[in-house]
Amino acid sequence: MTKTIQLISPVDGQVYLERPALSLAAAQAVAARAKAAQKGWAAKPLADRIALVNAAVARLNTMKEVIVEELAWQMGRPTRYGGEFGGVNDRTKYMSEIAASALAPMVAEASDRFERRIEREPVGVVFIIAPWNYPYLTTINTLVPALIAGNTVVLKHATQTLKVGERMAEALHAAGVPEDVFQNVVLDHDTTEALIRARSFGFINFTGSVGGGAAIERAAAGTFTPLGLELGGKDPGIVLPDADLDAAVDTLMDGAMYNAGQCCCGIERIYVHESLYNDFVEKSVAWVGQLKLGNPFDASTTLGPMANKRFAQTVRAQTAEALAAGAKGLIDPKKHPADDGGAYLAPQILVNVDHSMRVMKEESFGPVVGIMPFKTEAEAIALANDSPYGLTASIWTRDAGHAAAMGAQIETGTVFMNRCDYLDPALTWTGVKDTGRGTSLSALGYMSVTRPKSYHLKKVTK
Repeated sequence: MTKTIQLISPVDGQVYLERPALSLAAAQAVAARAKAAQKGWAAKPLADRIALVNAAVARLNTMKEVIVEELAWQMGRPTRYGGEFGGVNDRTKYMSEIAASALAPMVAEASDRFERRIEREPVGVVFIIAPWNYPYLTTINTLVPALIAGNTVVLKHATQTLKVGERMAEALHAAGVPEDVFQNVVLDHDTTEALIRARSFGFINFTGSVGGGAAIERAAAGTFTPLGLELGGKDPGIVLPDADLDAAVDTLMDGAMYNAGQCCCGIERIYVHESLYNDFVEKSVAWVGQLKLGNPFDASTTLGPMANKRFAQTVRAQTAEALAAGAKGLIDPKKHPADDGGAYLAPQILVNVDHSMRVMKEESFGPVVGIMPFKTEAEAIALANDSPYGLTASIWTRDAGHAAAMGAQIETGTVFMNRCDYLDPALTWTGVKDTGRGTSLSALGYMSVTRPKSYHLKKVTK
């Protein structure tokens, strides 16, 4: 019996679309076609592969108006923010520009006696399991280098953003990328795990929950399939005494609340030096007070619904537990009448919090942030490291050397100074601890979707 996957829109709680999941046999056929097509795709000149990928992204840009509306229906982001095209275009451009140098052989010797070099060759079929919160950006991070490096790609998108994979396929195929080189699939968990256990792929990239990453690792156990796993975060902001207070408030509050807080690298906890704490909190409350929760199609809405009501319930539960344990909420939910107890959730700032509370230790992935004062930098660093996650950390100071020295002591994948919630395509995106393993973007991103092969060519017989 065919299983149907339903996408429930957070806008109105109704079924937005539904698709049949592939049977195991059909999914195996997809993987086989991808494998058969890979050698031919890799044989194309690098410049041709780059041109086709860029043409596909250009084609995707022509769909911007409809895609922005689809994203609002699928995961609730207000249409006023215009989708993810800036990041999609920037990342594609950068990864295209560095492809030749990133994939170039490492030559140890080129003489009349020997050729000794290390080349990068594609891993074969790359399987992308993409999340719903930034559905185009997170796909692009692996898709672009994978195709440019000569791999074929199978994409499985999250249930909440099923339409995204279809739009990606439409753009890629219209641009001339062969259908078997890029395939979008709808799979249930059992079929996904069966494909992984069967060694169907040369590399698997998964962005999602820790539990999901653990399931992928279990399925891949013993197959020796390389994995890239980005499993979330509880990213801290640290505001030092010399910080630009207004800039810190504006950026950190945006980092906490944008996309209804549904960002892997969003700010979920903030530590402010005691000399600035009261002013920081006061200004943050005023900043969040300007947000308007509502229908994402309303041009005045700055905070849409969370992608699913069960995600909102997690945030409500964490907040309620913190309040019961002595925390204080500074945002009156009554000022946000659109909060319906379901997917629409009012923003919240919590003070009088500590690390005994789940809201300060576990990923919230919603529009809530806790703020704590600190006395010493050692205390701030210890608080930042007191987390099972390590994706990014945001340090606010006027001294870059100071920020770098502090950053060296923080267990994280990326250290920001005076900014947050941003991916620079020239820098690798990576994490530590339960945030996962592997890298994407930058020249190192090409290392994930290729493998080294050594050539030792002796030109003489003696």
